[in-house]
Amino acid sequence: MRITWRLVLGFLAVSVLALLAALARPSWPQDRGAAGPTASLTAGKRTEHCTLRAATPREAARRAKPGDTVCFDGDLSRRRLVVTKGGSREHPITYAGGGEAVDGITIEADDVIVDGFRSLRPEAPGIELTGHRVTVRNNTVIGPRSGDGDGIRFFGDDLTIAYNTVRDTDNGHGRHADCMQTFASDTPTSHRVRIENNRCEDIDNMCLMAEGPNDGEGDGHGTTGDFTIRGNHCETLRASQALMFEDVRNATITGNEFAAPTHHAIGLAYHSTGARVGGNTLHPGIRYEVGIDASSRPGYRGPKPGGLP
Repeated sequence: MRITWRLVLGFLAVSVLALLAALARPSWPQDRGAAGPTASLTAGKRTEHCTLRAATPREAARRAKPGDTVCFDGDLSRRRLVVTKGGSREHPITYAGGGEAVDGITIEADDVIVDGFRSLRPEAPGIELTGHRVTVRNNTVIGPRSGDGDGIRFFGDDLTIAYNTVRDTDNGHGRHADCMQTFASDTPTSHRVRIENNRCEDIDNMCLMAEGPNDGEGDGHGTTGDFTIRGNHCETLRASQALMFEDVRNATITGNEFAAPTHHAIGLAYHSTGARVGGNTLHPGIRYEVGIDASSRPGYRGPKPGGLP
């Protein structure tokens, strides 16, 4: 009987010690709140390490150096994030949001990465980028308002637009509210553009409207081309087609999901030559995958066109 009581008392002692140890430990992750160069930030599928913390975009422009990852301590939810400071070809500057809110994004710089911000009802376009070697990834734009209602506009060379979500664009008041758009009318032409793994949801107009300089509305200077459109989800509600290319050469359009019953999925017009189309998934209500005019047929590879764009 004495051995049994000793065992009981020993068990109680161990339990009390374990409880005290648990109460002594903090209830939050031990690395939370780390500041300075070792702080980590998760955005989408990537983890960034902050090398510079700034309160405002103006402070970041003053202090950032090539290769920095900038994280913001201030509240930007009521102001537009304007990026004017870029890095170098080998060492871009990353502006890391970690899911923080901003009132839209404007990029006017080369060699930058903008990662992980969210915008609710920003002034359209929700994101506008002008520059070379710019990456926009893991951002969310919901309900862009005013202007033409676009989610993302882009101008420049060597651009990557990936893993972003644009939702709820509105064609009201005469807008043509696209998920993404580029044109060349007093704006730079665009080359080597990668648009991959984005989600365009509840889009009134097109998921992508791409117009070169010789489409009848452009300025006629230069060319636009070498686009890769891959792995995107596209839900366009009111336009006749989901993607429209006018005077855009060498577009590769593969592995996308066209999730709404448009008349056709892809339009190629005004010398949009050299297009390659394949491996896309179409809503059963889409009448045909590709509409093409005679000027765009040279170099076309893909399913048999079903009619005009």
